[in-house]
Amino acid sequence: MKKKITILPGDGIGKEVTAAGKKVLEQIGECFGHEFIFDYATIGHEAIELTGNPLPDETLKKLKNCDAILFGAVGHPKYDNDPSAKVRPEQGLLKMRRELGLYANLRPIRLFDELLGASSIKPEILKGADILFFRELTGDVYFGERGRKNGNDTAYDTMIYSRYEVERIAHKAFKAAQTRSKKVTSVDKANVLESSRLWREVVQDVAKQYPDVTIEHMFVDAAAMKLIQNPKSFDVVLTGNLFGDILTDEASQIAGSMGMLASASIGDTVGLYEPIHGSAHDITGKGIANPLASVLSAALLLEISFGLKEEADAVIRAVAQTLKEGYRTRDIADASTLHEKLLGTEVMGNVVCNQLRMLVSVNS
Repeated sequence: MKKKITILPGDGIGKEVTAAGKKVLEQIGECFGHEFIFDYATIGHEAIELTGNPLPDETLKKLKNCDAILFGAVGHPKYDNDPSAKVRPEQGLLKMRRELGLYANLRPIRLFDELLGASSIKPEILKGADILFFRELTGDVYFGERGRKNGNDTAYDTMIYSRYEVERIAHKAFKAAQTRSKKVTSVDKANVLESSRLWREVVQDVAKQYPDVTIEHMFVDAAAMKLIQNPKSFDVVLTGNLFGDILTDEASQIAGSMGMLASASIGDTVGLYEPIHGSAHDITGKGIANPLASVLSAALLLEISFGLKEEADAVIRAVAQTLKEGYRTRDIADASTLHEKLLGTEVMGNVVCNQLRMLVSVNS
């Protein structure tokens, strides 16, 4: 197989973790006889510094002419501390989602047994949890009308959804549930918000087309509580852009660290794969960021965009074996972690590649 992959390192630790993701993809190509051609493009703060635009036209052109995208992160403290900034790194991310039609964000909450102790939640509550989030990505308050009025003393952001936006992601969630435990939990705030009432109405209509799937509706505040109280009660979670953003960050504690969670943003064209964490400028350049979320995002890329399930499974097994042998980055280490097995970003990526080679050679 020959495929073209565009890498968007972005800002902060994005550069460091995508380097590990790329290395794993190269190893997969070598082990399984695929040819992956890599190209690079800029986005976010780096792109603003170079061009004044958080998503340059040249970058967008490259993204529209590749087979998959491996993305790092965008963001910079410069903008976090200046809410009045008119041009911001995150604008590049939102525009990219809109231009590429990436309306469905898939976030699997995969728990490795070796990291049960890395979470602040009791192991007996966590063990066996396996959740797949479907977060709508191109609607909601992120894309609704916004502004200031009353002499700049009042601000507003509009939470807005159209029927077709809810329908298309709901279908993806129900189809995924059919391959899992056949349960969808739709999360909204229909007791207060009109947009959530439309959301619930549409999801109920779509559910009728999937009689083999159980549907339950849950208010977002109750869902936030239950995620921590009983994560094993969830299978597929379907929700809007804002609620999904918050709930999946909360759910990172189930996996032990945000550095362990991968995601896929898909629509009807090219797919984008990224860790759920941000640019983390407080640790940028220190070589201590956890690259496993980027590595697991590469696994999603292989399976979803290229249909290479065997190769994707090999990556996941390599990560599992790495953890089983006690290797850790700082965010997932504990008192029992041996000093010689506390690794930096680059070395952790190398260890996963070594595990991949051994796994494939044993099975070939």
